Amino acid sequence: MKTIRCAIYTRKSSEEGLEQGFNSLDAQREACAAYILSQASEGWTLVPEPYDDGGLSGGTLERPALQRLLGAIAEKRIDIVVVYKVDRLTRSLMDFSKLVEAFDTAGTSFVSVTQSFNTTTSMGRLTLNMLLSFAQFEREVTAERIRDKIAASKARGMWMGGTPPLGYRPDGRSLAIVEEHAALVRDIFDRYRAYGNVRLIQQQLDREGVRSPERVTAGGKRYGGRPFTRGQLYFLLRNPIYIGEVPHGEKSYRGLHQPIVERALWEQVQAMLSAHVRGGRRRRAASPSPLAGRIVDADGEPLLATHACKGNVRYRYYVSRALQHEGTAEAPHGQRVAALPLEAMVAAEVAKLLDDPMLLAARLGVTITPGMLMPLSERAAALAARIRARSATAAPLIARVQLLEEHSAITLDLPALGQALGLTMTDTAPLELVLHGSTRIARSGRAVRLVQPGAPDGGSKDATLLGLIVRARRWWKLLGSGELSVTELAAREGVTPPYVCRVVRLAFLAPSLVEAIVDGTRTDAIDTRDLKGVGGIALRWAEQIALYAPRLAA
Repeated sequence: MKTIRCAIYTRKSSEEGLEQGFNSLDAQREACAAYILSQASEGWTLVPEPYDDGGLSGGTLERPALQRLLGAIAEKRIDIVVVYKVDRLTRSLMDFSKLVEAFDTAGTSFVSVTQSFNTTTSMGRLTLNMLLSFAQFEREVTAERIRDKIAASKARGMWMGGTPPLGYRPDGRSLAIVEEHAALVRDIFDRYRAYGNVRLIQQQLDREGVRSPERVTAGGKRYGGRPFTRGQLYFLLRNPIYIGEVPHGEKSYRGLHQPIVERALWEQVQAMLSAHVRGGRRRRAASPSPLAGRIVDADGEPLLATHACKGNVRYRYYVSRALQHEGTAEAPHGQRVAALPLEAMVAAEVAKLLDDPMLLAARLGVTITPGMLMPLSERAAALAARIRARSATAAPLIARVQLLEEHSAITLDLPALGQALGLTMTDTAPLELVLHGSTRIARSGRAVRLVQPGAPDGGSKDATLLGLIVRARRWWKLLGSGELSVTELAAREGVTPPYVCRVVRLAFLAPSLVEAIVDGTRTDAIDTRDLKGVGGIALRWAEQIALYAPRLAA
């Protein structure tokens, strides 16, 4: 007689009662063992290894004992899986179909003691599917009841568990204030009301060594003790828990706990946060940067795509990695290039190449027959027109753009270009083609301008810097005459006294330097942030010229 190896699988959703000497798992196993014994005449034999999952839901297959059972089935060490009821194995119809498929692959049968099902027959599978459909329905209804209970409890102001917000600790179905932490919460709200900038608050807290307090969960896990992030600060400032309310979805209800922040302060902060949202939410960037990841400087360092917003207008740039992440002091040679003119320059160079299809074919290594010339010319002209109309069209054809002092090097992806033109590339054809564009770069501080051949260095006046020089001379005239003090002048102009002191130094720039700024010529190293920096401006005009505009000294 053939021996049929039988494994018993038991499961209980909750841990309640598992500590007892004879629990639900034992009862299930005993019933299944008795059933296997009744089939001893058929060769059924119980394998000694137990497969018990206590305190685990049937809504998932990620259960230790079940995974061990599936491993034994895959190794063909089990012939029949015996369970007390079908829902002990799973409550999900989808998971059950996966289990049946795994059983069939290994040639393993499935038996339910109390329901007399056998998966080796089509009728047995139909009945099991119907039963599991009702089991899954019951599970979903139970989940809906739990969600409704949570919503009703929150509507009554109860705290329904989870990680308590900073400043509170759990107190039954409510929250109790931790005064030491609550003082920090009030301080953060006061700072935001004073400065209106989360980034500045984060920097202040970081400089002062203020960290999120270390706390311990009910399970003994420690968290906190780290510097505040901007995300944490935004969440804290937006949380209605701090005015004594319990949020649920889009609504908030009056809570049972005491508030930490006064409602007037909280509403003022909400108004400031809403006012500082730039241009509303965007589902995706309205003006993506098509050359992102393809732009490098003369040293091969990448320029990252970034942007700035002024009102609802978005200005895009490509910025040196060091300048973006390390700041201006650590990146004195970083570049910041306006995206639109750079993308237009690249598109113009690619379109120019497409204007001569014969030269293009030669560079692609493709032999053009007379019958191919007209279709190729039409496709090249159409592609060039699309690129000139929309510069982003050229991006898939670009492998790399390197900005050099005297020219730009645009590396084309030739297989992509050949595919766009409907050309069949040979195996020996080159993969890349470098276009040496005649456009060069000219610096104005860290900003970089693109200059066409024959164009002068000037023509790009720094209106901000010119305005500051005019303001500096006007302010110095008022201060020098004794009409106003620095503090009085700052109050009248709506700025701070330190700002007045930094700006007024621009009244002492060298005349030739001011003339160059007015003309917009030969001021490669001048940067407004440097001139207003804390370090001050050199007193000697020759030192100023050598530092800010060395070409003027040549």
